[in-house]
Order: sequence, then C-alpha cells, then structure tokens
Amino acid sequence: MIRTHRAAAALLATALLAPATTACASAEGAPAGGAHIGRTSAAAPSDAGRLFVPQPTGRWAVGRDTLRLTDEKRRDPWVPSAGPRRLMASVFYPARHGGRGDTARYLSVEEAELLLKGLKRDASFPAARLASVRTNARTGARPAPGKHPLVVLSPGFSLHRATLTTLAEELASHGYVVALLDHAYESFGTAFTGPAGRRTLTCVACGIVEDAPTDAGEKRRLARAARDRAADISFTVDRLTGAGRDARSGTGDRSARWAALIDVRRIGAAGHSLGGNAAAVAAGTDRRIRAAANLDGTFFASVPRSGLGRPTLMLGTRKDHTPHAADTTWPRTWQRLHGWKRWLTVTGSGHFTFIDLPILGGQAGVTDPGAPLSGKRSGEITTRYVTAFFDRQLRALPRPLLDGPSPENPEVDFHAP
Repeated sequence: MIRTHRAAAALLATALLAPATTACASAEGAPAGGAHIGRTSAAAPSDAGRLFVPQPTGRWAVGRDTLRLTDEKRRDPWVPSAGPRRLMASVFYPARHGGRGDTARYLSVEEAELLLKGLKRDASFPAARLASVRTNARTGARPAPGKHPLVVLSPGFSLHRATLTTLAEELASHGYVVALLDHAYESFGTAFTGPAGRRTLTCVACGIVEDAPTDAGEKRRLARAARDRAADISFTVDRLTGAGRDARSGTGDRSARWAALIDVRRIGAAGHSLGGNAAAVAAGTDRRIRAAANLDGTFFASVPRSGLGRPTLMLGTRKDHTPHAADTTWPRTWQRLHGWKRWLTVTGSGHFTFIDLPILGGQAGVTDPGAPLSGKRSGEITTRYVTAFFDRQLRALPRPLLDGPSPENPEVDFHAP
C-alpha cells in the first residue's frame, strides 16, 4: 500500500479520535464508486469543544465560493465511463471587512461520515464533530478591490481538499485568490454538486493504485496521477482567468466572475504530498505558472525540463526529506533545478504537519508520537514559509525568512547539497 494512503488513515485516527485510541487504522475496505452516504443523526457538538481553523494573519477578511468545474476535453482517468474530468474547487479570496455572509462549511456531514467510514471509525467518532470545524471564510463576502495573484492548491492523495483550509485562508487574507481543488475519485469522499443534483464520489483511484502488482507499478500509476493533476491545475487556471472558456463549460461553472479579480501575470501552484508533485509538474507544463511549492511530496513524476528554472520551494519532514533520506527523488530533483530554489525540512514533523490535521488534533489534546511538533507550530511554520515564498516570487517582496535559518523558527533547517 502506498505511504500516503496508509499514513492518512493512521494520522486521522490518531489526531481526530479520542485520546484513548492507540491502534493504527487502515484505509483498506473504503467503499469505491459513487456511493451516497446518509447524514449522521449525531448531535452537533457544543461550541466549547468545537475544533477550528486558526485565525488568518493578513490584512483582509476572507471570502469563499464553491465551483464545480468540468473539462469536456478530457475523460476521467480513473473511471472513463463516468465521462469528462470533473473537479470541485473552493475559491478563497481577499474580502472587505464587514458585510454579511455565513461562515463557510469545512466539510459536509456526508463527506465527514464517508471519511470516517473509510477509516473504520464511524462508530466511535461523530461525523458531526469533524463536519462542524469552524472556519473564518464567509460565503458571499464582497471581494477586495483590485487584481490579485492566483495560487492553485492540490491536496494529498485520498484526502479531501478541506485539509488545506488553513493555508488557503492564510493566503487569501494576504491578498491571494486561492483555488483549492478536489480531483474526482481521488479522495475518501467528495460531494460533487451541480444542476443534476449531488453525488458523493469515493477513492476509486486508491484501489487502482494499490492493486498494482509491484512497487514500481504503484509509482508509475502515481506519476500518471500527478501529471493528470497538473492538467487539472492548468484547466483551473483557464477557467478562473477566462482562457479557453466555451459553451461546454457546463451550467454549473460560475468561474467567469473571477477573471476580473486575478492578475494573470502572477500565478503559482502548491500542494501537499501528491498535490505537491502535481504543482511542480504544472509549473513545467504551463508557462503561466511562475512558481511551485511541494509540501512533503515524493516526485513520482519528474519536473519537465521547461519547468526546471521555475522558482521552487521544497518543504518536508526531517525524517523523510533530508538529502540522505530514503526518498531519493528530492536530491535528484534538487540537482536538476536551476532557478531560485529552497529545500527546507522541519524537525519533529510528520507527513501531515503541513495540513490541517495536526492543528485540529492539537485542539483535541492529541498529538502523533511520531511527529511531536505541536499543531499550533505546524500551522505557523507552513503558512509563514509558503506565504513568504509566494510573496517573494509572485510579488517581488523581500522575505528574509527564506534567506536562511532564523531563531524564531529553530525547527526549520535549510539544505543545499
């Protein structure tokens, strides 16, 4: 089984379940296909015990919209019979303070229930608690004036896009439009909505990858998945900037409104795990994407030659991504890159340090013994360094944080092998 899929189950079971739970969960047995999961009857937790996304630090309030995007020019790579490639996108954006609007939902109860069912923990943890994580973004908020850089985010394999909400809100508060994607059939459970209704798709891709007869076969399938996601990132840029839009976009595509808010000269991509690999590939296949950040993702797919001069941030765990660690794709990629680049690792981190899960686990009083860095520091380090990277590369702002080690962040090591 691939590391990203097994680790997702173990981390979620550790971080989100009761502290007494010690056994590692397995994601095996997660339902495949487009099963519909009924809403849980569990009561919503009290606000006192409610988990929350940290308050972003930028000057702007944060708004959020949700889009269904359909690429009629490509068939779904995992379920060709399902028709065209589909994406769900949460679009976070800098917004004016004040005004009305409901706080955006973190996950639906349906999606949370399917996630917990895949982990075989649906009987011991209420889906309503995970679904009720409090966010800061508001739906219907008035956008901030002017044009803004765009960053497209792709989550880890099998994980819902909501797991990158902290980073997305932070970037938006600093003046970025952020498109946070779910790729069809690549998560434990994502609700796809549109004119025909609502259908929840599960991780068909997980089974296909894990059924590969050899480790090399798994890696080849993941490399293909990274390249497909890179195409998804480019397609999202097309839709949000107005490039290539035609009548086949579908009635569920409300992306046209964003073109007026986005500066097409300042576009970046980032992602966690497989999503980080996809971001780096996208920077090599799409000249509009000027910078890419990979958060602890193996480079299953090589960065195309045309992307080797793009500014690249590699931010990972000390255990797996120092120059002499087992993942040899990082030193190999580092040697090929010839543009601005940084290779950083974080002491005490784990594969999920760079997403929401340790943050939420820390609020619940639970940490992963294999990754003792606190959830609070996990979120601070990730948002500070990724925001600084895009500030420097897309806005040409001086960011000394990226120049070398700092006493304020002693967990972060710089590598230049």
